[in-house]
Amino acid sequence: MSDAESTQPQVVVIGAACVDTKGRTRARLLPGTSNPGEIHITVGGVGRNIAESLGRLGVPVALISAVGNDDWGRDILRRTRRGGVDVHHVLVCEGERSAAYLAVLDANGERVVSVDSTDILNHIDGRYLFDRRSLFSQARIVVADGNLSEQALGSLFRLAERYRFPIALDPTSAVLAERLRQHLPRFHLVTPNVAEAEVLTGTRIHDEMDAIRAAQALVAAGVKVAVVTMAEQGCCYATSETAGRVPAIGSEVVDPVGAGDALTAAVVFGLLNDLPIDETLRLGVAAATLTLRCQGSVCPHLSLQALYDALSM
Repeated sequence: MSDAESTQPQVVVIGAACVDTKGRTRARLLPGTSNPGEIHITVGGVGRNIAESLGRLGVPVALISAVGNDDWGRDILRRTRRGGVDVHHVLVCEGERSAAYLAVLDANGERVVSVDSTDILNHIDGRYLFDRRSLFSQARIVVADGNLSEQALGSLFRLAERYRFPIALDPTSAVLAERLRQHLPRFHLVTPNVAEAEVLTGTRIHDEMDAIRAAQALVAAGVKVAVVTMAEQGCCYATSETAGRVPAIGSEVVDPVGAGDALTAAVVFGLLNDLPIDETLRLGVAAATLTLRCQGSVCPHLSLQALYDALSM
C-alpha cells in the first residue's frame, strides 16, 4: 500500500478521470481541413486533476471515479497514484473503455473546441458513494465535479448532512452547469469560469465588475465562497463579507487544459489551512499559472513552495 493510501484523506474528490488528447495548431486554425500541429496524450479529468493537484500540495486526498479495465485505465491509476492520490476507491469496470477528453487548441494555446466521453462515471451512483460512507465520515471537505449524476449528487448531499462536511463544486462545463443551478445552496465553494457562471446566475459577464456581481449572486443563492475564473484576467470572488479581483500572473500559454482545476485545488488548500481569502485566491492564480506553463493537465512541479515562488516573481 502506498503512502497516499495509508493516510486518512482530508479531502475526497469525486469526478471524472480521463485520458486527455490535445492537439495544438502551429499557425492560424483553418476549420474544415487538417491543420499542421502537435498532438499530446496525457491523463486528465476535472476530478482527477483536482485530486492530483491537492496531492502534489501535500494534502491527503482520495479520488472516487471510474476507469475501464484497459491500458488507459491502468495508466490513469498509476499516474494518479504517483501524484500522491489514494486511488483505492476508483472503480475498475470490466468490459468498458476509460473516459476520454479531446481538445483542439489554436496557435495561441486557446481552446477552440473540446469533446468528452465520460459515461463510465455513471457507475459512481448513490449506492457506490453510500457504501463508502466511512471515507466521508472523516473528510474535512469533499470536492465534486459537474459530471456527477443527479442520483450521486443526492447521495452526496445526504452524506454531507449526516457527517457535516462542506462540498466544493467545479461545474466543469456550461452544459453541465445548467442542472447544478438548483443545488447552489448545498455548496460551500463554487469555482465556475465565465461561461459556467453565466449559466449558474443568468447574468451576462463582460468585464470584472460583471464577474464580481456574478460571484455575489452565487453567494446570495447560498454559496459561501464563489470564485469566477477569467483566464488572462485572473479571477473575481465573493463571500458574505467581501468581494474583489485577483489579477492573473503574466505567462505564456503552453496548454490551458487543467488550469482551472489547479486553481480549484489551491483554493481548497487555502480553505483547509484557514488562509485569508485574498491569499487563498492568489495561491489559486499561481497554481493556474504554473499549469498553463506545462504540457500536461497537472503541473508535475506543483508544490506549495512553487506557488509562493510564482507569486514573488
